[in-house]
Amino acid sequence: MTESPSYLSATAEAYDAVAVRYADFVRDGLDHLPLDRAIVAAFADFVSAAGVGPVAELGCGPGRITAHLRDLGLDVFGVDLSPVMIDIAREAYPDLRFEVGSMGALDLADGELSGIVSWYSVIHIPPQELPPYFAEFRRVLAPGGWLLLAFFESEGGSMLAFDHKVAPAYRWPIDDLAALAREAGFDEVGRMLREPCEEERYRRGHLLMRSR
Repeated sequence: MTESPSYLSATAEAYDAVAVRYADFVRDGLDHLPLDRAIVAAFADFVSAAGVGPVAELGCGPGRITAHLRDLGLDVFGVDLSPVMIDIAREAYPDLRFEVGSMGALDLADGELSGIVSWYSVIHIPPQELPPYFAEFRRVLAPGGWLLLAFFESEGGSMLAFDHKVAPAYRWPIDDLAALAREAGFDEVGRMLREPCEEERYRRGHLLMRSR
């Protein structure tokens, strides 16, 4: 796909600038979120049952979710726009593979992956640009491969920009995001919405999808 260099470079530079603080802030992010851990575990169970192919965390940041997926038994690697984030991930988890790259233009063969996790990374994609990203996810996933999306949900029924602390970001109604994924060739298997915890501002959405 053809990508707009302006928002990609701006997002990478914004995360480079805060990478050390961000990595420290999210280090134990799943420890007190049992519902989040549960849907990640369900994704891992489905992928493991298929028994084929690697998994990619796209927009992996400092690698904490990638490492968690490894601990759940998956053959996983991470990709992120931010070179500083990738350096932090490689230092923290030297046994794992991390690459600088865009999740909209992956250096992967068609059908190479058995699973993709996008954990709060699609939130930074301008809404009009999102369908080609889903098409790229579908391209690199084998038929029957699994996709897990985590995002900030928009309770009002429409997509909303919001003041993310690092880079421009968007909240999506879960039905709208699921519809975009369906148009790209995914079927919904499950969803999870949870209310914000203390110090969180917005409801969190999670979609578990399977490629056709």
